[in-house]
Amino acid sequence: MKLRNAAAAAVGAAGATAAANRALASRAEPFEPFLEGDRGTYRWRGFDISYTERGDPENQDLLLLHGISAAASGHQFWRVLDGLSATYHVIVPDLPGFGHSDRPPLLYSASLYTTFVEDAVADLVEDPVVVASSLTGAYAAEAIDEATRRLVLVAPTDDTAHGGRWLRALLRSPVVGEGLFNLLVSKPAIRRFGADHGYADPDNHTEDVLEYEWLTAHQDGARFAPAGFLGGDLDPETPLAESLADVSAPVVLVWGRESDTTPVSEGRHLAREGDAGLVVFDDAKLLPHVEHPEAFIEVVGGDLAVATA
Repeated sequence: MKLRNAAAAAVGAAGATAAANRALASRAEPFEPFLEGDRGTYRWRGFDISYTERGDPENQDLLLLHGISAAASGHQFWRVLDGLSATYHVIVPDLPGFGHSDRPPLLYSASLYTTFVEDAVADLVEDPVVVASSLTGAYAAEAIDEATRRLVLVAPTDDTAHGGRWLRALLRSPVVGEGLFNLLVSKPAIRRFGADHGYADPDNHTEDVLEYEWLTAHQDGARFAPAGFLGGDLDPETPLAESLADVSAPVVLVWGRESDTTPVSEGRHLAREGDAGLVVFDDAKLLPHVEHPEAFIEVVGGDLAVATA
């Protein structure tokens, strides 16, 4: 009898989870682009990659590459896009598995993203300035070549918090995995992560950004790329310091002084090992380009004094 009751309870819980997942999915539409600009599609190795284009095509090309998180997309550059597009021809793609790009249920890996960055630099822009955030900074450092004018990395890292392959498998599973991911990307959870790690001033995490992040994290297939992140599959094989040392273009690292996920001491270490410049913004965490957009635009343009560690 007890076994029968337990089985019935499990079936009931699974049914309730499935119903909750369907309800959340139905609330996640419509899903409109967050950034203003011309929309384009880049066909890459079976993916349709969505990107936003702004600025005069005759100007210097600038490629903005967002970081990796459960609710990531190119929207993370919303506060600097207007200013940068005044002097640059800006391309902002959503990485494979994120935003308005395709999100198939494949096993996402560091090599996939490194190859994407390499191909995007070759196909979407010419002699560009490249800006890359967080883990994507490691892919950019490994992927770019001498054709890149300058590389600006925002709190780059080559190491993620490993939950283990079991967590990747769990998140990829139907019903239960989707239900668990929905808990991780609830609005309270997204806001809490932003306050703890993203923003020194939580007021910079605006309601419209929060709403968009909730929407993008509740699209079909949204959990598969983050599952790879949590499973450790997205860590690049080459240490970031080694990749930076091999970059021939000028490199500037941008850090928030209050960042605890990737502390500024790591930025100083990378600057020394990679012979890179370092700019540290006070009152900022992982998103200094959101918290200090005007100063960040100056860094991208090479107009702000850069220290060497």
